[in-house]
Amino acid sequence: MDAEAILAGHGRALDRRRPIEPVWQACYDHVLPPVGGAALFDATAADAAEQLAASLLAELTPPWSRWFGLTPSRPFQDTPRGHQAALALEDAAETLQGHFDRSNFAVEMHQAFLDLVVAGTGLLMVEEAPLGEASAFRFTAVPLRTAVLEEGPDGRLSTVYRQARLTAAALRRRFPAAELPADLLRAAAADDPATHPVLEVVTPDRGGTRYVALLTTDSSRPLTLTEGRFAESPCIAFRWLKVPGELYGRGPVMKALPDIRTANKVVELILKNASIAATGIWQAEDDGVLNPATIKLVPGAIIPKAPGSAGLTPLAAPGNFDVSQLVLQDLRGRIRGALLADRLGTPQDARMTATEVLERSAQTARLLGAAYGRLQAELLTPLVTRCLAILRRRGELPPLLVADGREITLRYESPLARVQGRADAANTLLFLQAVGQLGGAAAAQVDSVAATRWLARTLGAPAEVLVPSPTAQPLPNRE
Repeated sequence: MDAEAILAGHGRALDRRRPIEPVWQACYDHVLPPVGGAALFDATAADAAEQLAASLLAELTPPWSRWFGLTPSRPFQDTPRGHQAALALEDAAETLQGHFDRSNFAVEMHQAFLDLVVAGTGLLMVEEAPLGEASAFRFTAVPLRTAVLEEGPDGRLSTVYRQARLTAAALRRRFPAAELPADLLRAAAADDPATHPVLEVVTPDRGGTRYVALLTTDSSRPLTLTEGRFAESPCIAFRWLKVPGELYGRGPVMKALPDIRTANKVVELILKNASIAATGIWQAEDDGVLNPATIKLVPGAIIPKAPGSAGLTPLAAPGNFDVSQLVLQDLRGRIRGALLADRLGTPQDARMTATEVLERSAQTARLLGAAYGRLQAELLTPLVTRCLAILRRRGELPPLLVADGREITLRYESPLARVQGRADAANTLLFLQAVGQLGGAAAAQVDSVAATRWLARTLGAPAEVLVPSPTAQPLPNRE
């Protein structure tokens, strides 16, 4: 794919994105308005969107806490060889978590979740940090409005066009091997603040990912600054919800936008009504003495009037029938419900029992089931895969392969992922309790060692708490 073909593909993708841009702008104006932007009178949606983004960070990728695990392939989990591999993979997971903790992951991931909540699509760039830094990873939350996305054959947003503007000096630092024109070299030497358009594209190509950076100007042909290949894509695009036939995702704010607009307008009218109630509407005779332009309605003010005139008198309101608070309360409730503020937020009743807490967690898992499944496939799995590849390439991890060349299994251990595991464990424990009460031949059908290992895997227990299996073969199936 040459530079002209890349520009043509970017133009077609940009045309497909334009119809949704006004909706994005309306969502950002009512939830995350720019400094000096449109007036925002009601902050319910802004507060709920920030809470949802923070809750997603805490429920899916909690900072300084392990939200993933690595286990050997299924046939070897209950063998001595599989136990040794599990210990090695536990060390690998700890190494990966240490790099996450020392990086800017939590900061940038929260910003990407904000884009996900507001516009329905988030974009996270995962780059390898230079040697000598505290972490091997460098994360960047790419603003959605600066990127143009395309779906690949697998249905994921694997083609990413990113637009940026860099100074000549920044071009030399970012692309040191690029052959820049003489005028740009002079501008870089003079530290010229003028910026130049750069288009970066990441696209799948023959089992890998191709990266190309172009210097695009209106007066000349595009100049290729650099190109290369990645084993895994450095750009991870993920969506909240996707409607069949659409490319970009839809977020909770987009769904609640009509209520958000209405609540903002209702509060604006309430404030105008409050201003009228505080200062009132007045009428005065035009007697040549009273000047309305110089009147100040403050305590202790003396307002002159002509003899025999009515002076300044208040104008009575026709009625006092106000239902705005009822309408506003209903709108705010629907907004917080659409943004899951009443589900993912702090419980109002701190005296909840353990059963109520588990039921609340199960209900949250049901509400986020579809979104969590998509985020797991489009965000979490590519993120861990990309980071493991970086550490393996730097030599900080051994080749993560177990017996017979089978790959490892990625296990999710975030608070949201553990909800289903706790439910499965509770059902299994109920079964074991019932079988134990039957006793005799029924109890003999249960393999307690296998049950213990299954519970350890389901509940995310570390491999160190289990002893190696005494047999070298997988446990037989019991009929």
